[in-house]
Amino acid sequence: MSGIIGGLPEPVLSFAYLAAAVLFILGLRDLTHPRTAKRGNLVSAAGMAVAVGVTVLWFEILSPLVLLAALLVGAGIGTWLAVTVDTTDMPQLVGLFNGFGGGASALVAGAELVDNAGRGGAALPVEVTAAAAATGLIGAVTFWGSLVAAGKLQGFVEDPIRYTGENVVKAGLLGVAVVAGGALVTQTHLFGLLPDSAWVPSYWVVVLAASVLGVLLVAPIGGADMPVVIALLNACSGLAAAATGFALSNSVLIVAGTLVGASGLILTVIMCRSMNRSLTDVLFGGFGDTAGSGEDETDDYEGNVRSTDSEEVAMLLDVAERVVIVPGYGMAVGQAQHAVAELGAVLEANGVEVVFGIHPVAGRMPGHMNVLLAEANVPYEQMQELETVNSTFPETDVVLVTGANDVVNPIALQDADSPIAGMPVLEVWKAQTVIVNKRSLSPGYAGIPNPLFTNDNTYMLFGDARDEIQALVKAYKETR
Repeated sequence: MSGIIGGLPEPVLSFAYLAAAVLFILGLRDLTHPRTAKRGNLVSAAGMAVAVGVTVLWFEILSPLVLLAALLVGAGIGTWLAVTVDTTDMPQLVGLFNGFGGGASALVAGAELVDNAGRGGAALPVEVTAAAAATGLIGAVTFWGSLVAAGKLQGFVEDPIRYTGENVVKAGLLGVAVVAGGALVTQTHLFGLLPDSAWVPSYWVVVLAASVLGVLLVAPIGGADMPVVIALLNACSGLAAAATGFALSNSVLIVAGTLVGASGLILTVIMCRSMNRSLTDVLFGGFGDTAGSGEDETDDYEGNVRSTDSEEVAMLLDVAERVVIVPGYGMAVGQAQHAVAELGAVLEANGVEVVFGIHPVAGRMPGHMNVLLAEANVPYEQMQELETVNSTFPETDVVLVTGANDVVNPIALQDADSPIAGMPVLEVWKAQTVIVNKRSLSPGYAGIPNPLFTNDNTYMLFGDARDEIQALVKAYKETR
């Protein structure tokens, strides 16, 4: 980017970028807690507005009218998505945003190389070509991998795609990308018949190989590992942006990308630990590749399941002093968060201690349950993480599990050969009474039965989450 306009001194640009970076850091700090997350979003958005605004006004990139039109179109699309997309579909939207970030970085780095070739193809510093190669590889993998992830979350791609020798194919594609990237970094001719600046097309070879690699990396991964995949792709989008910043010598891109990349990688590690999984297992293993069929698996329980109804559960709640509500993806699908929040408020109004037990990987993305409950105005103080709430289950009168399965499956602690062996779970079976609200006895994403359903202190409340919880609220009010 060149051609400074306006006659303003260079320190003004540096100061604006510094201010944007500070806003990014403050926003990220606020995003670490649900209570301040909204403010964090606004602060981060303000930082991005400063960075984009200054860049657009400072550099002669395109006609101001063209840039303004592009900004308006992008702002319109973003506003439309924010208004129309349901909170339950937020994981898909996050996946798309991750992909767009990676794709934009890859295109910007490629445009910079093409622009340099158009100016005569002078040799570029190694740090610039290395950054461009990294951007093309990470950005293309992020874009196409995120599209596949979003498709899986939306249900367009329901079954994992696995085939013999898949890891060999992935390794071969990575090798092609690395060789092409080496040609780009050293600015040598990847194809002998091309004229000067023949190293530029090698960048697009990197992008092509990485694009196919991105699809093949995510296609075999099942729904159980999607929270980890979303966190990893978020990190990759940030790393791609940071690499683009090095290619363009743009400090604000480096700072913003590094913050996103680092926080995303930390979140990925947390998600892996929460599932007792390594990142290698997620990307190349088989866990989560067999989703539940969605049909009743009654043979696994041999008629030992006891069902109940809202009236009976209401009577149990009427004498309870402490209740823990455990939400899962079924709550999100049924859009029952408001009904669940109403139940919690009604119980608390009658002197019952109410806590929401949150598993880190419940739902389709990190923090999915927290977002849904916050949308329904559940107090943040009532949301307790796994480590905190687990020790309180022995003193709990009633646990209401709504739409969760694998995250409350005791087999994780009982069977070393289970696909979820060693995964930290919410030990709800230690409570006096457990009520499990599900549509059926179908398994979760791990594809295994849940012995919790046959415990002596467990009762199954079959039905749609929102309908059953609303009926439960009504029945409980009638007991008062």
